[in-house]
Amino acid sequence: MLNLRFIQENPELVIEKLKKKNFDASQIVGQIIDLYQSKNEIQAKADQMKAEMNKLSKEIGQLFREGKQAEANAAKERTSVLKDSIKQLDEDFAKIDAQVFDLQVQLPNIPADIVPAGKTADDNQIVKTGGAVPELGEHKLPHWELASKYDLIDFELGVKITGAGFPVYKGKGSRLQRALINFFLNEAEKAGYLEIQPPLVVNEDSGFGTGQLPDKEGQMYHVTEDNLYLIPTAEVPVTNLYRDVIVDAKELPIKNTAYSACFRREAGSYGKDVRGLNRLHQFDKVEVVQVAHPDKSYEILDEMVAHVEGLVQKLGLPYRILRLCGGDMSFTSALTYDFEVYSAAQEKWLEVSSVSNFESFQANRLKLRYRDEQTKKPVIAHTLNGSALALPRIVAALLENYQTAEGIKVPEVLVPFCGFDLIQ
Repeated sequence: MLNLRFIQENPELVIEKLKKKNFDASQIVGQIIDLYQSKNEIQAKADQMKAEMNKLSKEIGQLFREGKQAEANAAKERTSVLKDSIKQLDEDFAKIDAQVFDLQVQLPNIPADIVPAGKTADDNQIVKTGGAVPELGEHKLPHWELASKYDLIDFELGVKITGAGFPVYKGKGSRLQRALINFFLNEAEKAGYLEIQPPLVVNEDSGFGTGQLPDKEGQMYHVTEDNLYLIPTAEVPVTNLYRDVIVDAKELPIKNTAYSACFRREAGSYGKDVRGLNRLHQFDKVEVVQVAHPDKSYEILDEMVAHVEGLVQKLGLPYRILRLCGGDMSFTSALTYDFEVYSAAQEKWLEVSSVSNFESFQANRLKLRYRDEQTKKPVIAHTLNGSALALPRIVAALLENYQTAEGIKVPEVLVPFCGFDLIQ
């Protein structure tokens, strides 16, 4: 959530910056400025009436002592009128405050200056590529056929149990999943992240705190009777560990990692892009989250990008890193880097990670602050997160890229975790 004072003091800047996200903020910002002016006028009136009432309250006793009964009663009546007026002004102030807040939360985060202009994924910038694309020959198979051939994943059984987008992993398919999870968590631990095992459902306040609500309400599974939401990513519960918390500046950066199942409705998804593991409603992911000092957050973003790059390099997958354009960024992000790995059988790039700096946007919603070492005053922190990594498309790329006539090879780094080096 953008800081209200910043919006007030920089309305034209906010409007101009959000154009890069293809968001016209002029009407909302204008309404906020007008309402804020009304708030100030109401506050001034209320303060003036309170001052008058305090003055009268002091005078009433003196008037009675002086035997000025009529004047004292008139002052009491005036005090009663002022109380009613102040109560009404306070109610009006609260209504306007709520209106301002409702408008404030509609504004997306301001993109960083480095964010390229653009409307769709076609306008994203490729900042780095790595790894070699394997030559598989004419007999290459897509991962859904490989999964069936080697009895690794049963997509139809998932449809029977739940519906499309809920695959059932079996045998070595399950063990490969578990190996990837453990590998990612171990690498995160080596990088200094503390592992968290969070709840898989969150309340409305948590969804609001990280920006999923109200922006992505339609994409989340809602447990209506209890008003809880299945998490779309571990970012939500892990970041909310620090909601309404003031941390010591010496604790920064705070680094957490978590494995979780993730749930996304993916409403409107259809066609060849959702086949197999390309797009699921339930999937596994390891997330890394940091709470950072504002002066260090972009340096930390670079470190997190390097961490994710190290994972795909160790898996031996061809990859590219994209800097997202304004139109392809999330509501909450100030700067995002996407990682894609190449699927050799499908001959396409698959997104496997997003690494983002939210600056103070989430922390402002969360009331997540650190205590400044010099002033001792609480200051809004910065938050960052990244997928490290999301499993489905990683599995798809591994199955396809490592297929041979003898079977599917397992990357060397995963063998200690899964106990086999070949799927056949």
